[in-house]
Amino acid sequence: MKTSARLLRLLSLLQSRRDWSGADLAERLGVTTRTLRRDVARLRDLGYPIAASPGVAGGYRMRAGATLPPLLLDDDEAVAVAVGLRTAAGGVAGIEETSLRALAKLEQVLPARLRQRVEALHTATVRLPDPAATVTPEVLTTIAEACRSHLRLRFEYRDRAGELTVRGVEPYRVVHTGRRWYLVAWDIDRDEWRTFRVDRMVPPVAMGGRFVPCDPPDAAAFVGHAVTTAPYTYRARVRLAAPASEIVEAVPPTVGVVEAIDERTCVLTVGAHSLDLIAIHLAVLGVEFTVLEPPELAAHLRTLAGRLARAANPGARSAG
Repeated sequence: MKTSARLLRLLSLLQSRRDWSGADLAERLGVTTRTLRRDVARLRDLGYPIAASPGVAGGYRMRAGATLPPLLLDDDEAVAVAVGLRTAAGGVAGIEETSLRALAKLEQVLPARLRQRVEALHTATVRLPDPAATVTPEVLTTIAEACRSHLRLRFEYRDRAGELTVRGVEPYRVVHTGRRWYLVAWDIDRDEWRTFRVDRMVPPVAMGGRFVPCDPPDAAAFVGHAVTTAPYTYRARVRLAAPASEIVEAVPPTVGVVEAIDERTCVLTVGAHSLDLIAIHLAVLGVEFTVLEPPELAAHLRTLAGRLARAANPGARSAG
């Protein structure tokens, strides 16, 4: 293998996993460990930050550097990045324009066969406009850094009624539902776990001192409960005669929480401001179900069933 081809192969290997032993790399490249050391030195001269650990068990690792060096991607990786850039948005303000700039750079170096695959997907795809409120990358990265480093956050928060309050929290995780971003955090003043819609947090979001994390909840489940049942007047739990895998196809995580019981049954938790809406939602699922709670939902379903039966058979009602 020529030196230039070997360097590209070495670079691809270093980027494919975190740690490599010198012996493994030398064997993959078909060279001696001495030649491997020279090749690593050449990549360092080109700006690639490669760390080495000495000794018999020593090896090499690609570490973060001051600049972003070129990446080597295989065909599937290149297509995945291009598709991700093409469809990027996710409620983050300004990221679409940045993604398109990055995509333009990537498409310039894509082989024709890959560029055709990406272009075919773009041509065949129509995107619906999403009216969901957006967040800024600066706020998201500030929150993410605070979650990672266990730093308190302080910010103004606008609630559903539009009122502003100052909140001090110990952040845990950011959850993206596909339309909105939520922060799961311990509310210091209210002494409980809370969710905060990131688009309702008024910049700037200030970071404070460190804290010691304590017994966090399952972030996804916590947000799922908050957005599907907590804001509503009625909360219903029903047992469905269908596998959870089938129900999650019909019930998005922002609408209801699905919990498997066994291979053939599951429990669905949903919320609404009226029992009629819950009844309609359950009816259109098209599976048998049993109401677990609340009791008034079962009574309401009996009333609706009688009304629907009379509507379906008006002759019997007249005869009676």
